[in-house]
Amino acid sequence: MVDPANTVGIPVNPTPLLKDELDIVIPTIRNLDFLETWRPFLQPYHLIIVQDGDPTKKIHVPEGYDYELYNRNDINRILGPKASCISFKDSACRCFGYMVSKKKYIFTIDDDCFVAKDPAGKAVNALEQHIKNLLCPSTPLFFNTLYEPYREGADFVRGYPFSLREGVSTAVSHGLWLNIPDYDAPTQLVKPKERNTRYVDAVMTIPKGTLFPMCGMNLAFDRDLIGPAMYFGLMGDGQPIGRYDDMWAGWCIKVICDHLGLGVKTGLPYIYHSKASNPFVNLKKEYKGIFWQEEIIPFFQNAKLSKEAITVQQCYIELSKMVKEKLSALDPYFEKLADAMVTWIEAWDELNPPAGAAANGKA
Repeated sequence: MVDPANTVGIPVNPTPLLKDELDIVIPTIRNLDFLETWRPFLQPYHLIIVQDGDPTKKIHVPEGYDYELYNRNDINRILGPKASCISFKDSACRCFGYMVSKKKYIFTIDDDCFVAKDPAGKAVNALEQHIKNLLCPSTPLFFNTLYEPYREGADFVRGYPFSLREGVSTAVSHGLWLNIPDYDAPTQLVKPKERNTRYVDAVMTIPKGTLFPMCGMNLAFDRDLIGPAMYFGLMGDGQPIGRYDDMWAGWCIKVICDHLGLGVKTGLPYIYHSKASNPFVNLKKEYKGIFWQEEIIPFFQNAKLSKEAITVQQCYIELSKMVKEKLSALDPYFEKLADAMVTWIEAWDELNPPAGAAANGKA
């Protein structure tokens, strides 16, 4: 049995890393009382809250936090017809926060996630670890058997090529969870009481050419390097699938990171995931995805982007065309999703015009 950390009495960090360069994005349908436990670590940062569901409902945010809050009415007002690419009644709505942020880095967390404890009982500052991961190179081209070679007390092992030891820029830091694991509905049903109590003190780079199941509840990324590809797809209300929003984004960003020579890390930091969602509700959302993923994953494993695709946007548009061409036969939903991918990029570029575009009259 594991418990969340008690952060009462821990002072707010007076020198937070990257305070002016990072936004925290939180999707929610409820009051954000969970932020009280995160106060020592998160209060210095700016929050972008994306309210899902009923836009007339008032969301309470603990006093002392600096934040902006967007509901569905705001999304429709800001994006106009392009708001159709933002999911409704699904945590995939969080990607709107990625779009409107103007910061270099994003940390996103779910509202049922609390501060974890390390094996010594110390509260884990998840955001600080994510920042360290992002500021440190990745090694996707050759696996280091001591995992993260740049950590104190570790290094590259014998036989690791010296020509690759400089590493590449890290685009994504993927954290893990204690207590409630991120299981699919069938696994939840057969293991209803299973809890993750294993704290593995490791960070590793996911090798080039290897996909992974990305979970969006404890995630950070470099918005400048990969932001336009961090689209969580069309899920939830009116769609035939749910709970694959972060998976879809993870498959897309990994293909693009591999193509552009960027790194993705997984492992530390841990958060404490407090609440298991209803497995029967989850099964209803997931059941098509459980079948479809057996076709979708080989599609991404075989996706090859052209040498002309040198920006994230160009890569993403190429990928959207492949989705329409290769996956539409699986279900008409994928043609709709491919169109939404294009709309997402168009909306992103409108809100985030390239440097110099305003001066050229293009903004």
